Amino acid sequence: MKPRWYNLRQSVSAGRLLFIFLLTAFFFLLWEEGFAGPSAAEPVDAVDFRGRRVELPQPAQRIVCLIESALSALYMLGVADRVVGISTNVYDGSIRPYYEALDERIRSRALAAPGNWDFINVESVVALQPDLVILWAHQTEAIRSLESRGLRVFGVFIERFSDVHREIEALGRLTGSEARAQELNLMVEEEMAWVRRLIATRSADSPPVVYFMWAQGDLETSGAPSTVNDLIEAAGGRNAFGDLPHEHAVVRWEKVLQANPDVVVMWVNSQRNPSHILADLRWRSVKAVQNRRVYELPDIFTCDLWTLKYPIAVITLAHWLYPEVISHEDVRQRRRVFLERLYNSKAVGSVADHVF
Repeated sequence: MKPRWYNLRQSVSAGRLLFIFLLTAFFFLLWEEGFAGPSAAEPVDAVDFRGRRVELPQPAQRIVCLIESALSALYMLGVADRVVGISTNVYDGSIRPYYEALDERIRSRALAAPGNWDFINVESVVALQPDLVILWAHQTEAIRSLESRGLRVFGVFIERFSDVHREIEALGRLTGSEARAQELNLMVEEEMAWVRRLIATRSADSPPVVYFMWAQGDLETSGAPSTVNDLIEAAGGRNAFGDLPHEHAVVRWEKVLQANPDVVVMWVNSQRNPSHILADLRWRSVKAVQNRRVYELPDIFTCDLWTLKYPIAVITLAHWLYPEVISHEDVRQRRRVFLERLYNSKAVGSVADHVF
């Protein structure tokens, strides 16, 4: 016969085991609810850039995405296998090698391309039977037509870097990938914090004045409410036309000469490059030309200002503005590692190294 103290000890041990089991089950349920995202059968919703709430009975399983920047977001979220339709621009542009490295279906042209930001074949989109369609919010006629056929449409309009984060969070909810969306936002914050720390050590008394030139023409630039303004300020510069209240603006020559920028930055341009600007007599009195500080962003895919890749453009510009604190090797190495982390793919970093 066991002594009474022995029975009491056995009872306490059993109680501890039960407590540990219940505690473990509690934290498992918390993980399921808070980190893993909704299960395949749970409804999801998000507000798009039109202010419309998009509701799905379950995380999206068949997605048609006709905006390349949003397509990048889906690949970063790890839901590329649910994409059944993409923009025609993916097959035609300089971005194609990157997507071919990421997706065999694009390499073999097996993914349907029923339109882009400019034109949409509505019947082809409907035939793909998507449960989510992603378009520019300003494609109002196409959106109206798709919604009248019962399709759910998420409209996107990116004006500031903050919109990029809002988009990834919304797409994370609609695909049941909220934890990955949070992880991606943290990656971006880490890159931006690295840039801020280095810029803070610079010796310049005042930020250099930067003129940003779009590919449509020498006088096409951006004002304050724009990703361009965010880019210049994040890199430690001052937008030459940051006082304009427009995302896109066409300015006059005398205004450019009056601004007399320290640095000229060109968007990726197939018609002109920095050597054209340096040789153009109209630009000869501008400080940036006299000091040969005219640059062109090297690649649309990696320097995309409408995706979470924007820190690559920021680091590139910060190198041009402050080469004494950010080297070319810093840009090359951080670009590769950052791309690989964003897309969870070694291949995309290799393509970037090959392109540059």
